[in-house]
Amino acid sequence: MLLPIFAFMTVENINRQRENTTRLLLEKGAALIRSFEAGTRSGMMGGSRRGFKLQRLLTETAQLPDIVYLLVVNANGAILAHSNLSQIGKKYGKDLDLEKISGTSSEQWRFKSYPDGKNIFEVFRRFSPTGGPMGKQHGRIMFDCEEAQQANRQQSSPLLPKVIFVGLDMESIEAAQKVDTRHTVVMGIILLLIGFAGIILLFVSQSYRTTKASLSRVKAFSDNLVENVPIGLIAIDDNRKIASFNNVAEAVLGISIKNAMGKEAKEILPKDLMENIDNLNTKNGAIEEEIDCLVQDGRSIPLQVSATLLHDENLTFLGHVLLFKDLSEVQALRREIARNQRLASIGRLAAGVAHEIRNPLSSIKGFATYFKERYRDNKDDQQTADIMIQEVERLNRVVGQLLEFARPITISKKATSVDTVIKESLRLIERQAAEKNIKIETDFSSIVTKIQIDTDRISQVLLNLYLNAIESMQDEGHLNVALSMDEEKKWAIIKVTDNGAGIRKEDITHIFDPYFTTKPSGTGLGLAIVHNIIDAHDGKMKVESSPGKDTTVTLFLPIFNRDEN
Repeated sequence: MLLPIFAFMTVENINRQRENTTRLLLEKGAALIRSFEAGTRSGMMGGSRRGFKLQRLLTETAQLPDIVYLLVVNANGAILAHSNLSQIGKKYGKDLDLEKISGTSSEQWRFKSYPDGKNIFEVFRRFSPTGGPMGKQHGRIMFDCEEAQQANRQQSSPLLPKVIFVGLDMESIEAAQKVDTRHTVVMGIILLLIGFAGIILLFVSQSYRTTKASLSRVKAFSDNLVENVPIGLIAIDDNRKIASFNNVAEAVLGISIKNAMGKEAKEILPKDLMENIDNLNTKNGAIEEEIDCLVQDGRSIPLQVSATLLHDENLTFLGHVLLFKDLSEVQALRREIARNQRLASIGRLAAGVAHEIRNPLSSIKGFATYFKERYRDNKDDQQTADIMIQEVERLNRVVGQLLEFARPITISKKATSVDTVIKESLRLIERQAAEKNIKIETDFSSIVTKIQIDTDRISQVLLNLYLNAIESMQDEGHLNVALSMDEEKKWAIIKVTDNGAGIRKEDITHIFDPYFTTKPSGTGLGLAIVHNIIDAHDGKMKVESSPGKDTTVTLFLPIFNRDEN
C-alpha cells in the first residue's frame, strides 16, 4: 500500500516542479518580450528621421543571460530581425500557424530540441510595440539588412502583424530540475522507508505488547501456581541464593518469605534440606526420599523431599529445585491404619477366646454355687464360694465387653435432640456425683437442631466419660458438660470437662487402645468402645489434658449424614 502511494506522490511532485518551471520560463519569456516591445516603442518615439533600427536593439537584448536567440518574423514566416544576422531573410515557423498567432496577444510556448542535444524553451506571440495593430504609429521601424528590408517591402501594408520569438536556454533549468527530481525521489524513498519502518515498528510494538501480555499472563499463572501449589517449593539459583519461596514452604519451615528471598540457602534452610542439595550435586540427577527435618523452632517434621537440577534448553545449569510435603498427617493416618489393623486382629482373636472362655466360666459358676449350698454351715467355705462367684461374674463382664468390642458396632439412628440425651444421661450419675460432692454444670450456648444419632449408644458414650471423670476427681470436684454448634463445618460439639487428676502427655495417644488403663480395676476397653461408637456415627474425638489440673474430651457429631450431603 505504501509503495504506490509514495510513488504517486513522488510523480506528482516531479510533475508539479515541471509545471512550475514551465510557468517560470513562460513568465520570463513574456517579460523579455514586453521589455523588448517597450524598448522598441521608446526607440520609435525618440528615433531619428530615418527611423528606429530594430536589429541593433534585438542584438543587444539577445546578449542577456539565458537568451539563446531573439527574432521577429512577419506573417509569412520571413525573418525580419534575428540575433544571428545570418538568419535574416530566411523562413521560420513553418510548423506554426503564424497568422493565428499574430492575431492574439497571449504568449504561447513550446520545447525545441536540437541535434546537439540542446533543449530550448521558446516563447512567442504577436509583436506589437505600438500597443496593437490599430495603435497609433509614433515612428518608423528600419531594418538593417537588405534581406529584411526586401521582406518588409513585400508586405501589403507596414502595419501587418509580426510575431516575436524568444529562445531561452534550459541548461541551468534542467540541471536544477534534475537536482529537484533527484531530491524528490530521494525524499520519496526516505519517506517510503520511514513508512516501512513505521509499519514494522507498529507490528513490532504490537508483537511486543502481545508478547508482554502473554508473558505477564504466564508469569501471573506461574506465580499463582507456585504460591498455591499444595506442597513446599524452593528454587535456588546457580549462586546458591534463594530465588523462589512459596507460602507452603513458609508455613512448614517457619521461615518468612521476606527473610528468605535473595539470601544464601545455607544460611536460611535447615541442614537436612541442604544435605539433599549437596547429594544432588554429587549424583547429578534427581533425589526423592523421606527425611525428618529439624526446623528452627526445634520441631522435627517428617518430609517427603524431591530435589532436582534445573537446566535451560542449552543444558546450562540454572540452579536447584526443592519440592517437599509435610508427612505429619500421612504418618498419623499410617499409625491409625496400623492401629485399626491391629485392633481388627485383636478383635477376631478376642471373639474366639471369649467364646471358649464363657463355657468354662458357666461350669465354674455352677460348681461354686453348688459348694455354697452344700457347705452352708461352714462360713469359710461360704466366703470362698462367694468370692468365686463374684470373680466369675466379673470375668464374664470382661468377656462381654471383649465381645462387644470385637463385634462391629451396629447403630440405629433417628432424629434426636442432643441436649435431651445429655440431660437424661446426667440424671443417671447424680447419685455417684452426690456421694463425692461433685458439682455438675451444663452450658448449652447455642441451640442444636435434631440430628441423626443412636440415642442408646451416645448415652453409653456419655456415661463412660462421666464415670471416668468422677473416678478421677476428689471430693467437691466440678463436672462441666457444654453443647455448641459449628455452623460453618456443620458439627454438633459436646465437651465434657473435669478438674480431676488429668492424663499424662505420653498416655494420651494410647487411651483408645484396648486394655490400656491407669485404673487398678479397669479393663481398658471402655474408651476403645467409645471411640468405635463415635466412628460409627462418622464423628471425631479429641482429648486435651493438663496433668493435675483438668481434662476435656470433645465429641464432634455431624449434623448431616453423609447421604444427606
